[in-house]
Amino acid sequence: MTGTLTIGTFARATHLSVKTLHHYHHVGLLVPADIDSATGYRRYTPEQIPVAQVIRRFRDLDMPLDEIGTVLRAPDADTRAELIASHLARLEHELAQTQAAVASLRELLEGPPASMPIDHRSEPPATVAAIEAAVELADLAPWFDGAMGELRATLAAQGIEPAGPGGAVVADAFFTDEHGELTVYVPCVTPPRPVGRVTAKLLPPTELAVTVHHGSHTDIDRSYGAVASYVAERAIGVDGPVRERYLVGRYDTTDERQWRTEIGWPIFRTASASRRSL
Repeated sequence: MTGTLTIGTFARATHLSVKTLHHYHHVGLLVPADIDSATGYRRYTPEQIPVAQVIRRFRDLDMPLDEIGTVLRAPDADTRAELIASHLARLEHELAQTQAAVASLRELLEGPPASMPIDHRSEPPATVAAIEAAVELADLAPWFDGAMGELRATLAAQGIEPAGPGGAVVADAFFTDEHGELTVYVPCVTPPRPVGRVTAKLLPPTELAVTVHHGSHTDIDRSYGAVASYVAERAIGVDGPVRERYLVGRYDTTDERQWRTEIGWPIFRTASASRRSL
C-alpha cells in the first residue's frame, strides 16, 4: 500500500512504541489504516501522525484512554474544548492538593505545631436535620457534599432557617476500618418533615474537648493529633464519636485557607467549662 508507513516507521515518527501502538489498536483508539490479511502487518498513513501526537500529549497529561477517545470522537470543536477544559481543571485541582500536601509535610519536618487552644465544653441536646449512613472513606467527599446539599435544600424548601453551622458525628469505625457510620446534620429550631434521606434527629448531650482547625482538611490530622494528645495526657477520654462542626466551610467560601473546622473529642464531665491550652 503506497504512501503508508510500517508500524516501526510510524513508531519512530510519533515516539510511540510498537507495543503502545498495538494497545491503542486493541482498544480502538488509533486503528491502523491497513492490516495485511496474510501477515497481520499494520500500516499507518501520514495523516495519522498528528492524531498520534495529540494522543501522546493527552497521555502526558494523564488523561485516561477512554476520555482521549471521547475527545477524538467529539462532534465539534466546542464539545472537544469542554472535554479538554474539564480534564485540565481536574489536573489543577490535583496540583493544588499536591502543593498543600507538600506544604503540610514541610511544616511537620520543621517541628511540632504551635500551641493550640483547647476548650472543655458541655453540649446540650440539639434538634437537627440529619442524614445518616455507613460510608466508605474512599466515598467520603462525594457522599458528604451530596448529603450536606440535600440537607440545605430540604430546610430551604420547608422554610426552616438553620440554627447554626452544620456538622458531623463520626463513629470510631470510620477511622479504624475506613468504613463506618456518619451523621451529617444542620441544627434547626423546628424539626423538618422527613423527605428523602433527611430526618429529624435529637443529638444527645455530650462533653467535649474542642479545638478549631484552620484551613484545608489536607492536614486536619495535625489538629486531631493535638486534641487527642491533650486528652490522653490528662486521661479524660471516653468512648464515643468525634463531632465536627464546620464554622466556615465549602458552602461559605471556595478559599480553603478561610475554612474553620471545630473538632470535638469526647471526654468525661469536668468541673467547669474553662478555657485550656496545650
